[in-house]
Amino acid sequence: MMPRRPQLRVFATTLWEYVSQHYDASDGSREQGSKHYAGATPSWVVWQLLMRYTREGDTVVDPMVGSGTTIDVCRDLERLPVGFDLSPSRDDIRQADAREIPLDASTADFVFIDPPYSTHIEYSDDERCIGKLEAGGDDSGAAYYGSMERVIAEIDRVLKPRRYMALYVSDSWKKRKGKRTQGAVLGGEFMPIGFELFSRLRQHFEPVDIIAVSRKNDKLERGNWRKAAVDGNFYLRGFNYCFIMKKP
Repeated sequence: MMPRRPQLRVFATTLWEYVSQHYDASDGSREQGSKHYAGATPSWVVWQLLMRYTREGDTVVDPMVGSGTTIDVCRDLERLPVGFDLSPSRDDIRQADAREIPLDASTADFVFIDPPYSTHIEYSDDERCIGKLEAGGDDSGAAYYGSMERVIAEIDRVLKPRRYMALYVSDSWKKRKGKRTQGAVLGGEFMPIGFELFSRLRQHFEPVDIIAVSRKNDKLERGNWRKAAVDGNFYLRGFNYCFIMKKP
């Protein structure tokens, strides 16, 4: 028999630290979404948000649902999930571009989104995928942020007034290609994706709070990763933002 994970509880502070990617659901299942999906959202993050900002029977929309994590958490908590993705990974995910969500206005009681953080993960072969757009580079992220502005506007359109949404995101840093000194790359480009998206969210929503989600990633403890970060004078990403917003 597999050991049970620690019992879930609603966090009281703005620092969230999690012990596992998934939690033990009420029906005995041990996984929400797929642990094999690149860039999967920790299901307990969605659980925390739904416990605070939704009620049973509420319609919860995720326009970039990936492997279906939000759908599975909704079903565990008796919420009504509506999940979209450009490249659906399951039959219960509807195919759609988050820049054009196929829902009527004021449909959702809550919206959760975990968008691409620049081009670090290959999400899809579809050329429309926002994950193919740099959040920096030659155009300083213009195409990426332009696309995300359209996504945020769509979230505003489908969300009911006086209801909540959350965006889960990380900043990014990319090494510059070029000569090395003692094995270290000289410099890189920091992309403050969190602050940039927060400023765009504020054009539509009122801020409720900002959560720092500590990333307990085994990769961060690898000696070669830590040595590269010190030698190259850059930082490994140790946390994600979770921006909680309310529609006026």
